[in-house]
Amino acid sequence: MKTFYWLVKREFWEHKGGFFWAPVITGIVFLVLNGMGIALGEVFGRRWGGLQFGGGHVHFENNMSLVDLRNAGAGIDIMLYAVAAIILGVAAIVVFFYCLGALYDDRRDRSILFWKSLPLSDTSTVLSKLASAALLAPAIAIAVGVVVGLILALLLAVVATIHGISLWSLLMASHPLHVAINMVLLLPLYAIWALPTLGWLLLCSAWAKSKPFLWAIALPVGSGVIVSWFGLMGLLNLSTDWYWKNVVGRLLGSLVPGSWVGNASPLVVPDHNDPAAVLDSLGLAYHYSALASPSLWIGAAAGIAMIAGAIWFRRWRDES
Repeated sequence: MKTFYWLVKREFWEHKGGFFWAPVITGIVFLVLNGMGIALGEVFGRRWGGLQFGGGHVHFENNMSLVDLRNAGAGIDIMLYAVAAIILGVAAIVVFFYCLGALYDDRRDRSILFWKSLPLSDTSTVLSKLASAALLAPAIAIAVGVVVGLILALLLAVVATIHGISLWSLLMASHPLHVAINMVLLLPLYAIWALPTLGWLLLCSAWAKSKPFLWAIALPVGSGVIVSWFGLMGLLNLSTDWYWKNVVGRLLGSLVPGSWVGNASPLVVPDHNDPAAVLDSLGLAYHYSALASPSLWIGAAAGIAMIAGAIWFRRWRDES
């Protein structure tokens, strides 16, 4: 276990730029762009005579009902989820290219000879890269996303206070800790759903003698084109759309945050005019209902098989 920990830590230090700095820089750019938007709004507001907020200092907590406060807090929670999802999407792009090079780069530069001289199994090496891609990188992105969302909410509250609007009660009505915990608890589901893409990319990285990116993209897309051209899925009474969604899409797109939503089903149908009720209906129970989908488990089984194939190629691939 200690060896596996150090293998994962090695992956982090070798790819710190992608795992850590890419989400952090994305968050900084996101905040800068929003800050520029707020500043631009201030400039236009002053140019046209200033922004008016009801003729004086407004304190929302005195004018809003408990239901309004609850809905406003839900709106802030949704903003936190959205910001975290954006940064997680950037991390997914980083992970996509990380997996493509994870087992190919050390064969290209011959450093694999050094690593194979150490008492490290190929299984633990591949699984450490899998854990880094499926758990470590998303966890860092979620942490950064929640922090960025909180900073943005505080920035908006400060600007509103300058104009005589108190948003602090709205911030108190939000649940940033709950959002962060939910995002972390979704990590296992995200990892299981992403297994087909992770397994496929690691398999291509271990198998391809050159240009793993082209192989990883060309084979699924090419097969989809062939299936569409000849209408082969008609033999099984399935549409070509099914193939693109459940084969090509799962091989290349399972890293997209929340892409399992189409396989989840709400336990109750909420009132869509009630943001808080909608947010509650899209909680952990809703997302984990995707575990009842055969597509998830078939994809996970295929991903595990491809990871096993990556381990086999890592062990026996001879580049000499």
